[in-house]
Amino acid sequence: MADSTAHVSRSRDLDKLLLRPGHLVGPTFDPGTELRDDIKEYVKILVVGAGGLGCELLKDLALSGFRNLEVIDMDRIEVSNLNRQFLFRSYLISSSLLSTRRKVKAMQPCPMSNLMLIDLSIALVRVLVLLQVRLKDLRLQDVGKPKAEVAAKRVMERVAGVNIVPHFCRIEDKELDFYNDFNIIVLGLDSIEARSYINAVACGFLEYDSDDNPREETVKPMVDGGTEGFKGHARVIVPGITPCFECTIWLFPPQVKFPLCTLAETPRTAAHCIEYAHLIKWDEVHSGKTFDPDEPEHMQWVYSEAVKRAELFGIPGVTYSLTQGVVKNIIPAIASTNAIISAACALETLKIVSGCSKTLSNYLTYNGVEGLHTKVTEFVKDKDCLVCGPGVLIELETSVTLRKFIGLLEEHPKLLLSRASVTHRGKNLYMQAPPVLEEMTRSNLDLTLFELMDKTPKDIVHVTGTMSKSDKKTSLSMKLRLVFKGVDGVADMDTAGGA
Repeated sequence: MADSTAHVSRSRDLDKLLLRPGHLVGPTFDPGTELRDDIKEYVKILVVGAGGLGCELLKDLALSGFRNLEVIDMDRIEVSNLNRQFLFRSYLISSSLLSTRRKVKAMQPCPMSNLMLIDLSIALVRVLVLLQVRLKDLRLQDVGKPKAEVAAKRVMERVAGVNIVPHFCRIEDKELDFYNDFNIIVLGLDSIEARSYINAVACGFLEYDSDDNPREETVKPMVDGGTEGFKGHARVIVPGITPCFECTIWLFPPQVKFPLCTLAETPRTAAHCIEYAHLIKWDEVHSGKTFDPDEPEHMQWVYSEAVKRAELFGIPGVTYSLTQGVVKNIIPAIASTNAIISAACALETLKIVSGCSKTLSNYLTYNGVEGLHTKVTEFVKDKDCLVCGPGVLIELETSVTLRKFIGLLEEHPKLLLSRASVTHRGKNLYMQAPPVLEEMTRSNLDLTLFELMDKTPKDIVHVTGTMSKSDKKTSLSMKLRLVFKGVDGVADMDTAGGA
């Protein structure tokens, strides 16, 4: 009886959305218990990121009726995460330490009238020694463990029936088919590069019909959340219908850059000292070795050098957490902002899946710096977007080999894509990595692309590679519409600077 009551209590508010008709529902909304049960059993959600926002997202989605969740994150838990990433714990008190606590508590004090000062000092020393002996039993519980694994475990401990599969790896390490297995991808990231990659992957599944309208069955919706101090955003991305991340990349301000002469000669702030160690000193000492911001030893070295630099110029304020923030461009996060944005993202996810209400159109901003301000802005899709559009049109001769085609991608004025991997209808034509796939597909390089595409006059290929933007390399996936010249059924057409 108690379990039944708990189930009714937990789903009560959710039932008000899913079991009753309304005036603001979507065109496909069909209220009823079957809809609620289908969401629990069949809908698969991927949460990308298990940090401050990711922890909130996992909790909110699990409590919103979703039972099949997966989470991917490459980071391990650090002490600085514990103030806002509530699924992670700081200390584990062993049974021996608890026993010591009970012993200390059981010690009966003598009446002050019969206790001289020296006896009081001896008693205090005894207690301190006893505690110090047991301090070795007090240890950090979650620090150093993968965020994805711990977050998944904690939510499953608290929410009955939910199954969360963690993935402790980089988002680039997963095959594209992995992402295609989910109904919706929910982003809780703090990186522009990571958002661009997931956006390109989701848009890569999108296909258009002959009239350049997106095919509904190929649309992979995304819900993106982000926080920055007291500010945050939640947005709905439906590839081919709403603007994708690349369509509105201009919303993100350029990152702050310091003149090298200031860093080398006249540092004035703690950030200058940190960037000196990061950008100048590292290359001097570790010639040819790439700095990895996710490697604790590398970050500790930069911090130590920044402290020395700050002491030399009398600059205060260099800390390890600030070093991480400057090097990784991390803005301090606030738990309440994460909770608000996560709630908005979880609600939009439920609305997309069920149709219980119209979705957000299409970008919500939150500002809690002075009072509370929220605003919804409807941005417009860029019809010429290289990522979510119908694809760049390229006209080729039937004699062009795959090797030459990959070279053309580097020279194409709209693409400038280096180290490209090429797939056609799910078949790997050439893969730059891993080495096993590169060796397996290497023999295709000297074959004509026309033959590799089964002599199809025109079709779409997907390419993944590296694009240089503002002296920074970014992984990118995009679709190309290829048309072969001189093939029956293909008329001459304008191309977007093809071969």
